Amino acid sequence: MSGLDLAEVTAARARIGAHVRPLAVTRADDHRVADGAPFELHLALEHLQHTGSFKARGAQNFIQAHLESGTLPAAGVTIASGGNAGLACAWAAREQGVHATVFLPATAPAVKVERLRGYGADVRQIGDEYVEAQAACQESATRSGALQSHAYDHRLIAAGAGTLMAELHEQVPDLDTVVVAVGGGGLFAGVATAARHLGVRTVAVEPEHCRALSAALAAGRPVDVAVESVAADSLGARRISDTALQAARSGGAVSVLVTDEAIVDARQHLWDEYRLAVEHAAGTALAGILRPGGYRPAAGEKVAVVLCGANTDPSDLMDRNS
Repeated sequence: MSGLDLAEVTAARARIGAHVRPLAVTRADDHRVADGAPFELHLALEHLQHTGSFKARGAQNFIQAHLESGTLPAAGVTIASGGNAGLACAWAAREQGVHATVFLPATAPAVKVERLRGYGADVRQIGDEYVEAQAACQESATRSGALQSHAYDHRLIAAGAGTLMAELHEQVPDLDTVVVAVGGGGLFAGVATAARHLGVRTVAVEPEHCRALSAALAAGRPVDVAVESVAADSLGARRISDTALQAARSGGAVSVLVTDEAIVDARQHLWDEYRLAVEHAAGTALAGILRPGGYRPAAGEKVAVVLCGANTDPSDLMDRNS
């Protein structure tokens, strides 16, 4: 399979530009890593996107592209995900008047179930684990003829995510480096593809015990990994997508691993300093440049960190300050 290309990201932007919120970018205080030089930091506030995460871009692109090509069946779209991807799929389907069926485990939090129903989705709770919901989704799609979407492993999903990089570069045209958290690789593949063509370095940050991309780079192919991290709810993919691995290889991305402690601290830092309540995946990206052992920006380097989502309970952020 060929790697994602810029034309796919460009096409995605034309499709979804009128349907997603423009990326907000803010200049943060200058930072320096331990024993390092000061660098210029920008925060890409994608957690302000519809449904609270970047996933809205890929979901919208997926549905719009199938509508354009006449390949969206009358049965609508279906996905197995009780997280950000499920919310994004349900929202994008509602926006286009498309029926959506979302499968998730019976153990999923009630607040997520109600939010999915609020987007008009047909919610099916199956089993106690995601794999059971995924199997039920596959069986339902085969039986009903619905179009099955994926949380990250699809070119249209990755291309949609990549549109935020194009918007980011327009706002910071002399950007040197973009930093993203990596789970299954949809966000990374899209951003890295666009960044490579714009001459921007991509830093891929993963929790040290949730390292699908790092393991794939070491093995030379996608491999299954253990998943154990405070950010596993968003970044807990057991295997990186082929598209993401190709993007990492062709773009020379820098791979960084961070501890859960660093993730928690970075998330807290975003609240303490900027009053930004984000999920741990967003904290993961920032941790990749703030902690020793991570990526070390050069003096004056212009760096943007993508804050990818905000579907979180912020109460612990306030409790820590009490």
